[in-house]
Amino acid sequence: IVTTLLIYPNAFEQFDDYLDAVAAAEELLEENDYDGIYQIASFHPQYVFGGAPVNDAANYTNRSIYPMLHLLREAQIDSALERYPDPESIPGNNINFAREKGMQYMKMLRDTCL
Repeated sequence: IVTTLLIYPNAFEQFDDYLDAVAAAEELLEENDYDGIYQIASFHPQYVFGGAPVNDAANYTNRSIYPMLHLLREAQIDSALERYPDPESIPGNNINFAREKGMQYMKMLRDTCL
């Protein structure tokens, strides 16, 4: 299995509670020597990047209809990034795209998943 989504439709409604769950999941990986083997990407309906305003469209790059953890194998990530010309630019490109499109567009994209 290359990737796994853990979706919580009835849990972690509050973003702070969710962040605690993310921290616990990351700690579990570390305690079991899976650090460097798996990586966790986190998504939540109320996701806000540290230091960003709540109404920043960039937050939608990590917003989802339900709280979820995306477990990825780092070897596959590394393999994919080797073929991408400038992998360090991916987060910035996503943020710029979201901001250019704006909140309404990003909300519409998310809401089409409902």
